[in-house]
Formats: sequence, structure tokens, C-alpha cells
Amino acid sequence: MLVGVPKEIKNHEYRVGLTPASVRELVARGHQVLVQAGAGLEIGLLDEQYVAAGAGIVAGAKEIFERADMIVKVKEPQPQECAMLREGQILYTYLHLAPDPEQTAALVKSGAICIAYETITGPGGGLPLLAPMSEVAGRMAIQAGASHLEKSKGGMGLLLGGVPGVAPGHVVIIGAGVVGTNALQMAVGTGARVTVLDKNIDRLRQLDLVYGNRITTLYSNAHALEEAVVSSDLVIGGVLVPGAAAPKLVTRDMVSRMKKGAVVVDVAIDQGGCFETSHATTHADPTFMVDGVVHYCVANMPGAVARTSTFALNNATIAHAVALANKGWRQALREDPHLKNGLNVCQGKVTYAAVAKDLGYDYVPADTLLA
Repeated sequence: MLVGVPKEIKNHEYRVGLTPASVRELVARGHQVLVQAGAGLEIGLLDEQYVAAGAGIVAGAKEIFERADMIVKVKEPQPQECAMLREGQILYTYLHLAPDPEQTAALVKSGAICIAYETITGPGGGLPLLAPMSEVAGRMAIQAGASHLEKSKGGMGLLLGGVPGVAPGHVVIIGAGVVGTNALQMAVGTGARVTVLDKNIDRLRQLDLVYGNRITTLYSNAHALEEAVVSSDLVIGGVLVPGAAAPKLVTRDMVSRMKKGAVVVDVAIDQGGCFETSHATTHADPTFMVDGVVHYCVANMPGAVARTSTFALNNATIAHAVALANKGWRQALREDPHLKNGLNVCQGKVTYAAVAKDLGYDYVPADTLLA
């Protein structure tokens, strides 16, 4: 199979779909890999390293989309990339379709086989291809929040960990999944006062056993959530409904009653966000204000630490890339139900139930297209 790796073109996105080590894995199994010139340059992955691993280097994305049987990316294809996809071509990347009707329509029109990292499941449960970026984003959320609490960036001028004689800031984390757990780890490390909310009591018990009286755990209901958010200095939104639009848990009214200069970091923005006041931003212009509250809603947060993120992502994605290349998409999906869960759009049909429901498409089960 001929595998193509175009350079990412989303705002301030420096990650790359395959590292030289991943290229070597594919080439060793008899596949060809084309990498766009400079695709990894910004994170220290030089064209010479790709050539040494067995890849061919081409100047532009157009040639890659024209020649490749499978496109491996990081972020969802931008409109000009969607226009280059062709019928029967495999697209293997993050998609986040539920809040993005334009991209979904373009992928349906393309006739491509679109496999989303974020809905591939694991044998032990969870979402193993989403997890490494959720780990990065959760840890970054505290960094970003602490930074934007500074007065020069619109915040109230608060040092998250405080100092002797001065109380620390109050961090509220909504969701105790991968994002929330990693945000919690960082927040506790700063010395902040931390409250975490979730509906999974067993998960709250686990966190309580690890952190004890260094954190407060709350069962998430409307009353507890409202009280916590209104009293907070920094709120991290880390909720997830796999493949579906994130629920709007924090209302506009709650935001209006928060402290002036408080900060919210909506890590769920890839799936539409869990704050009613959120809209997606970029690394070039990461924040906006609503009722005096700083909103940080960057849709590709891990792109800011692109080198770490690229290696962490490749660790999770390469095995499925090899399976798709070795077996072709039909056999690979038939043999692996977890990989099959990643199929979101296929040959003009929406094959992921949550996306079909949220965007009003007829749902076509993947099995009907795998015969």
C-alpha cells in the first residue's frame, strides 16, 4: 500500500501523522510512504530522517492526495484537503465530526473511508488513540489556566498555588476521565485547592484513595456543579461522550456569576465544548471574554507541544496503521471490532451512530459495508 503523510495546515499545528520510526515500521512490511517536504521540520523531524527510514519526499500535498491509498494525518482535514480526497481512499486521523457539519458533508461527498482516532476503542475499554492527546491536553489545561489568571492576560492576577499566608486558587475539574485526571495531577502539584466532579462514584473513590484530603470529590449534579463553578478561580471542562457533541454542562448564567477575571479552559471544545459560552479558538488568538471571564477554547491544544504530542500519538496509532496497510480496510475492520468502531464515514454513508444522530444523517452500520 502507498501511504501518504501531508503537512498539517491547521492554525499553529506542527504535529505530523507519522514519525520516521513509524515510517520504518510500514516500509519494513513492504509498504511505500510519501511524506510532504517539511512535514516534521518544526518539531525537529527532518526530511533526511524520513528518507533514512525509507520514505519518499514530495513537494506538495496535491501529489500525496493524488497518489496515496491511505492518508495519515493528525487533525481533521481542512476544506481544501477534503476537496482532494477521492472515492475509496482511506483517511486515518482525528475527525471530531459531531460539531462539524461542513466537514462531515465534505467527507460524505468524497466517498472516502474515514477512520477517526477518537472513536477507536480498546480491548480493556476506553479510547486508546484519544488517550495520549487527552493526557497532554489535561496537563496543558492547568498550565494555560494558570498563565491566563495573570493580570496581563485578562485574569484576576492570581497565583494558582498561592504563597505562605495567602490562600491558593480554587481549581474545579469537570470530569474525572483522562483529561480530568491529568489536570488533577498538575493542579495538585501547583498547590491549588482542587475540586473534581464526576458521575462515576467508583472513579471518585479511586481518586480519593490516591489524593486523600488534598482534593475534594463531588458527585456531579446540577446543584454541586453550579456551586463549584461559581466559587472557582479556574474551571477545566473535560467531559466526553464518545463521538457525540459534548453536553453543555456549564450554562451562560453560571458563567455570568463567576468571579471577574476567573478562567475557563474548555478541553471538550473539539466536540463542541461543555460551556454554553464556548466557541473554538486558535493558538494565534486563544482567548475571549464573556461577562469578565476568560475563555481558553483552543481546539488543538496538544499542537502547542507538538513534538511530545507527535511521539505520544504515534505510539498509539501505528499498530492500526500497519493493520490497515497490511490487510486493506475491509479485512482489517472485519477482524478488529475496536478498529471498526473508528469508522465514521464510508463511501458516502455515516457509519457512527452518534454522528448520524447529532447531524441528522441516516445511520448505516459499518457491517453493512464490510461484506
